[in-house]
Amino acid sequence: QVQLVESGGGLVQAGGSLQLSCTVSENIFNFNAMGWYRQAPGKQRDLVASINVGGRTHYTDSVKDRFTIFRDHGANTVYLQMNSLKPEDTAVYYCYANRLSYFAWGQGTQVTVSS
Repeated sequence: QVQLVESGGGLVQAGGSLQLSCTVSENIFNFNAMGWYRQAPGKQRDLVASINVGGRTHYTDSVKDRFTIFRDHGANTVYLQMNSLKPEDTAVYYCYANRLSYFAWGQGTQVTVSS
């Protein structure tokens, strides 16, 4: 069973930065895509950023030019660098790995941005 372990969440002031990491238990190139969703209290889980096996990245509009997703193949790790954080970025962030119809999820990490 695929396991994803996240780290890097925390509390930061608006305008600050955080970097999330997600280490997967097998070769990241075994997956069509990996990335991050987030879920704020009372809201649905939404896609934030993804990177596919070819390296193409995708970002939701609200984080473009502020967040960067990248990967380290040797470490089987995907990262989300988050800059210029805003209070509306506050959420639990979930890493995922997708292969055809299969999704594996991380345990979630809390990101809180104070104003």
